Amino acid sequence: MESEVRKVGTSPELEADSWAFALALYARPGVAKACLALQNELDVDVMLLLMVTFAAVRHRILLTPDEIRALDATCGPWREQVVRKLRAIRTHLKTGPASAPARTTEQFRAQVTALELEAEKIENQLLAERLPLRPGQEKVRHEQLRAILNEVAKRGGRPGTNLGASLSSSIAAIVEAAMQDAS
Repeated sequence: MESEVRKVGTSPELEADSWAFALALYARPGVAKACLALQNELDVDVMLLLMVTFAAVRHRILLTPDEIRALDATCGPWREQVVRKLRAIRTHLKTGPASAPARTTEQFRAQVTALELEAEKIENQLLAERLPLRPGQEKVRHEQLRAILNEVAKRGGRPGTNLGASLSSSIAAIVEAAMQDAS
């Protein structure tokens, strides 16, 4: 069994494909709003969510909870020390500090936004390098993808937070959009 699972290591194709998949899925109607709801309400790592979706849709691999934990641990330090700090700065610039928001600070905020996107691309690279690939199943069904994304949402969840109807509908929106590409 060990020989069937391979760690990608340095696969520029997988990294590029997973990044393109993430950008395309995120751009679909309702997906950005759904991802941001999960991020804001449950502290879900959107890049991890998108990588798990990529594995299921493009490679027909449903990652196990242990594999999701391992991927989360891989990108956790980068996410905490870089991505979230850039996001906090960008978000804070929407309303303050003094002199922000203003025309002069909007250009700076745009630069921070670009840096945040680049940081997320690096996180995608970290995830792609450690994505366990193995023979996939014949087809991934909607309910299977929904179940695995619920697992990701629970990982990010703050203690005492449950997946309410609106957050379940966020996952459903992501599943519906992603399954348009499933073969």
